[in-house]
Amino acid sequence: MTTKKIIFQLHKILGLATGIVVFVVAITGCCWAFREEIEATYDDYKYVTPQDAPLLTPTEAKHYASVVFPDNSIHGTIFKKKTDAIEVIFYDAEPEFYQSVFLNPYSGEIIQVDNHLTGFFAFILKGHMRLWLPKAIGEQVVAASILIFILIIISGFILWLPKKRKNLKQRLKFDWKKTTRWKRKNFDLHTVVGFYICSFALIIAFTGSLISYNWLKYVVYKTTGGDKVPAFIIPENKSEALSDNRKIPMDYLIEKLQKESPDAVAYELHYPENKDQSIYVEVSNSEGLFYDADFRFFDQNTLEELETPGIYGKYKDAKFADKLLRMNYDIHIGAIGGIVGKIIAFLISLITATLPVTGILLWYGRNYKKKKKAL
Repeated sequence: MTTKKIIFQLHKILGLATGIVVFVVAITGCCWAFREEIEATYDDYKYVTPQDAPLLTPTEAKHYASVVFPDNSIHGTIFKKKTDAIEVIFYDAEPEFYQSVFLNPYSGEIIQVDNHLTGFFAFILKGHMRLWLPKAIGEQVVAASILIFILIIISGFILWLPKKRKNLKQRLKFDWKKTTRWKRKNFDLHTVVGFYICSFALIIAFTGSLISYNWLKYVVYKTTGGDKVPAFIIPENKSEALSDNRKIPMDYLIEKLQKESPDAVAYELHYPENKDQSIYVEVSNSEGLFYDADFRFFDQNTLEELETPGIYGKYKDAKFADKLLRMNYDIHIGAIGGIVGKIIAFLISLITATLPVTGILLWYGRNYKKKKKAL
């Protein structure tokens, strides 16, 4: 067999093996693209009338929210502006539990409770991440299939390349006539469309693989010059516990950060899991973006700011390799380019979903034709 025939067989076998997975992941990716914009149309409960009164402290917010779920773990509490409700996030891995309690920031009154594991977008995310299968199985199937899809894209591009330059035009456009049969149209839909989106699809697939595989994240980080640990690391306290338990330093932290970063969109405070762990706060600097957030760590006894050996620290201190990994999710969903980027990600995902369909029809058409001739 020639090299191109071997690549064709590889492209066909891998495509048939992962086609359904790629289709589901691409379609659910389309639906996820505008989640924030859609949810913003019915989130009035997240806003309150501002008052000339102090906001709840992190300790008070924790106290009021814990009444709702006393047996579950608080992941963190999000403070925004004076017109925004305080969101207390509860999360447990086993059994999986992920809900938010929204509080009036002045009185502590419970406004609403959201279950992040139910509803349309929760259903979409489960399909995108694990095909609605058990987490341990589904995530591995999706991760492996998307990694294979990268090989399919590369092999597809090699197969698309014409042997002669004069045939290049034919591969770049639809040259359909009234007499053009559906098999030829399907072939063009697979090859011509595939060529135009292959570079974008490759970016989406690769960024998705970076989310799935830590080893790949490590390789990319080190090959781009990274010199930190490509992980999220919470440093330990440097001081001993204070003898005066009446004063809780953490309760002064949000006010301190609001003065230092008054233009920030949100401050997500995470409570220490034990007496040795520091407090960390994710300061979001842009609406709808994650990469430029500042991850800041504080000694829970003295509020002394601590440095982390990981890549998630202050954005201004991030180097090229750090920024590249931190941008990965925003690139994956298209948010890095604002609303235009999300539209592009939506269209690429939608068109990508057609490739397994046209590919299977190509395979079926060729096999059906051979069987018909044999008869």
